[in-house]
Formats: sequence, C-alpha cells, structure tokens
Amino acid sequence: MAYDPSTLPDVSGLTIGIIGGTGDQGRGLAYRFARAGLTVLIGSRSAQRAAESAAEIAALPGVPAGGSVTGADNDEVARRSDVVIIAVPWDGHAATVSALAEPLAGKIVVDCVNPLGFDKQGPYALPVPEGSAVQQAAALLPDSRVCAAFNHVSAPLLADPEIDRIELDVLICTEERELVGIVGALAAHIPGMRGIYAGRLRNAHQVEAFTANLIAINKRYKAHAGVRVTDL
Repeated sequence: MAYDPSTLPDVSGLTIGIIGGTGDQGRGLAYRFARAGLTVLIGSRSAQRAAESAAEIAALPGVPAGGSVTGADNDEVARRSDVVIIAVPWDGHAATVSALAEPLAGKIVVDCVNPLGFDKQGPYALPVPEGSAVQQAAALLPDSRVCAAFNHVSAPLLADPEIDRIELDVLICTEERELVGIVGALAAHIPGMRGIYAGRLRNAHQVEAFTANLIAINKRYKAHAGVRVTDL
C-alpha cells in the first residue's frame, strides 16, 4: 500500500513535550510544531531556561498569536505531555531517560538521538550495548510506548523561519504499528515531511548511524541533506 496521508489520525489535540527542547534539534522541532498550531512543552533540567526558550520560540515568525508554547523542567513536561520527544545529547541519554521512567509510563516516547562520535576523519557511529539509542530507551522505559523518529532532520532547516517546507521522509522504527500513524501525523504537520515505517526497533541502529553519512554529505556539499524514500 502506497503512502496515503488521508489515513493519518488527528493529533491536533495532543500535547507534545520535548526533553532537550533547549538544544538545537529539540528547539527546531518545537518551533515547527508550534508553528503548526500544536501544543508544545519545552523541557530542560532548568525550568527557567525552558521557560525562556519557550518564550523565544513563541515570538518567532509563523507561530500563531496566542499559541501554546510553554517551558518546564523535564519531569513536569514528561507528566503533562501525551507524546514526548527525546532530543538530548547522546552522552546524557541514559541518565536522562532512566530518571523519567515513572512520569513517562504509558506515554508515547519518540527518540531522535543519534549515538555519534567525531574525530579528525569526521563523524562515525558509536556502538551501543542495547543496539541503538532507541533500544536503550525501550529497555529503560518498559512501561512506555517507544519509537525512533526524526533522526535525520536538519536542525538549521527546522530553525529557519524563512523555510516553509522541509522535503524529507521521517523514518519510524517501532514495535507498535499504531505509533507509525501517530508519529507520521506529527511529521505531516511540518509541510513537506512524511512519516514512513522503517521496521522494528532492531532496525534502528542503521537509521541512527546513517546520520554520520548525512553529516559527511552536508560538509562536502555545503547542504542540509535529508532522506526521501522513492516509490511511495
């Protein structure tokens, strides 16, 4: 069955929390979802920093006046959100996720973290004992509904108010097919994006690792490359 956006569920009433919402990737996703009129909560270890970041995003071009973008500490954001995106640096991933296991119970958790290292030869994928960042998250969050998505979205594109469309596919790895529709519907709120099922969590390693290739491509061609799946 070819990709059919008409089958996507209505997610307009969901609250989207972003853990790591003050970093480049998290902040960019928050801006795009806020711009689409969704309710967004910015999470940070510092509630004050989260509130400041939320105020800055609310004032950006394209965000509806009176829109709902607020900030709080990570624990509160996890408790108040329906869908929580993990967008923290890899070196703090395990500690951050494990600390939120209780408030994230029963929640949809979207992990977009890429375990990468950098040396003189450029970016490369790091080994993860569980197999991938999202598998680590799933192991730490046994009572949550976990998937990987938004791994390949360029933070500079997300943050640029002059860019209306971001033409790429969001690869979604999960054990629950229902999450593909929900996360795909969130992706579709960003014009130009599609959410595409890319297999179970065990297939997420190569999705996360491919980010190293995209960084190398972007450096060589001075671009903001993404992924587009053909014949869909």
